Amino acid sequence: MCGILAVHGIENPLADRAHFVALSKRIRHRGPDWSGYYTGKDAVLCHERLAIVGVDSGAQPLVSDDGKLILAVNGEIYNHLAIRAAFPDTKFKTRSDCEVILPLYQKYDKDLCNQLDGIFSFVLLDESVTPSRIIAARDPIGVTTLYQGWNSKRPGATYFSSELKAISDECDEIISFPPGHVYDSRDKSTTQYFQPSWWTGNEDNGHVASTAIDYTLLRESLEAAVRKRLMAEVPYGVLLSGGLDSSLIASIAARETQKLAQAQLEIRQNGHTMNGDDRAQLATWPQLHSFSIGLEGSPDLIAARKAAAFLGTIHHEFVFTVQEGLDAVPEVIHHLETYDVTTVRASTPMYLLSRKIRAMGVKMVLSGEGSDEILGGYLYFHAAPDSKSFHQECIRRVKNLHTADCLRANKSTMAWGLEARVPFLDKSFLEVALNVDAKEKMFSKGSSQGVDEDGRPKMEKYILRKAFDCAPDGKPYLPESILWRQKEQFSDGVGYSWIDGMKDCAAATISDEAFAQRAERYPIDTPDTKEAYWIRKIFESYFPSETAAKTAVRWIPRGDWGCSSDPSGRSVSIHNAAYNATE
Repeated sequence: MCGILAVHGIENPLADRAHFVALSKRIRHRGPDWSGYYTGKDAVLCHERLAIVGVDSGAQPLVSDDGKLILAVNGEIYNHLAIRAAFPDTKFKTRSDCEVILPLYQKYDKDLCNQLDGIFSFVLLDESVTPSRIIAARDPIGVTTLYQGWNSKRPGATYFSSELKAISDECDEIISFPPGHVYDSRDKSTTQYFQPSWWTGNEDNGHVASTAIDYTLLRESLEAAVRKRLMAEVPYGVLLSGGLDSSLIASIAARETQKLAQAQLEIRQNGHTMNGDDRAQLATWPQLHSFSIGLEGSPDLIAARKAAAFLGTIHHEFVFTVQEGLDAVPEVIHHLETYDVTTVRASTPMYLLSRKIRAMGVKMVLSGEGSDEILGGYLYFHAAPDSKSFHQECIRRVKNLHTADCLRANKSTMAWGLEARVPFLDKSFLEVALNVDAKEKMFSKGSSQGVDEDGRPKMEKYILRKAFDCAPDGKPYLPESILWRQKEQFSDGVGYSWIDGMKDCAAATISDEAFAQRAERYPIDTPDTKEAYWIRKIFESYFPSETAAKTAVRWIPRGDWGCSSDPSGRSVSIHNAAYNATE
């Protein structure tokens, strides 16, 4: 991924070029490999590049042969080779996966987005028409980040940026651009292009999942999602917490890496020279590297060590202290651009780990975000009153991933020029998993869980565990202690004293008097704890405007299901009940 900044509809872009270049520099951490700029008749496009595919030839903005189409992209297009093959008469200038957007636009206009399989935010300037036209789009779930803004002092201008910080001082109206949508300057419309079978406008009265579980299909869909995300020409690895989701991704990636390494060896042994397309599909490292982080002795470090040993990855674990985490919180909030408590808690260890990983020369990692939303894996889901409510909550959480876990995975890693790819959010896997009857996903708490015919507990994400509780090639995907390990929220798993440390710091920092006046200081989205107040105050120091604050979204637990207002997994009764039941 990369960083983009675009401004369209300005009177004298050449005179303002230096100003917009300076704004683009604010997000250069997203693209430390190269910077590119295009100045048109009424627009400026800026690109900060992180080179993953087409490393030697994919500098952006990309320009069509006639010089009329200019493109800046943040993302990865996994089906770019298939798209290239569909345009045999097109002479591509680069090996960049993003260049295929140009011929797609010429053929499909703004309907091109449904032809893409990947994660992306892009801005495409068309100067073949008068006035010039710009279209902008964001991937279906919002794995990549994109903001749109307007400046009342430039009434005809529209801004787009990968991060808030590039335009927060420039625009007096800013929105988080909606995932699965495309903007067209021709009529200033923003329309939804992503309309899968499971997506409905109103979760209360819309789609009802009713498909019986097909464990083989579920497993193979996830394997395919991981496989396509190994497209890279640079060293890559996996984030491994030792929980179910990251361990499954690591298991599949380890198997696929072995296959790719064998294919690479065979090509070389046969005396063949690899062309660009071959290199784009082959692993850079012959053995998968895995990375974990936690406080000394934390649950995640212990479980990740066990998973890595079983999978045979080259494992790297990093221990941080509560104080190191607290010291990093202001930087984390600056990069996250949100004041959501859950997101800040979980992002801090991920931010610290990403710095370590990037220092090793790794540019891309696979991560396990999305599984809990898709499958109802958060512990509070046990309180769902019925299967319809369970399913509706899954859909709601998936639709809002761009405000929380996707935002965390993207910005915590890209703060250090590290790209995170998320197989669980693959469009095909979503189509399979979100159409499974929610009755198959529901679970109970503690000893009342029940067991299946094989004695497996009907715990959270049972269908995913069951799908991989096999050994099709004679080797299990994971050890039983990992495959059937109870869910830990990431901010809990790194060590329970991490959250306690944040609360203690907030209590020592925010006075009772200040907290009592919180509604006066923050009348909109008023913090309800000292920790939330502390985080909001830090956010305000970086982003003082009201329009910036409105782009942040706080996750609120389901109080109507009897859930605690604290988002920590330990605040859910099932957490302790399950542990007590196994002791």
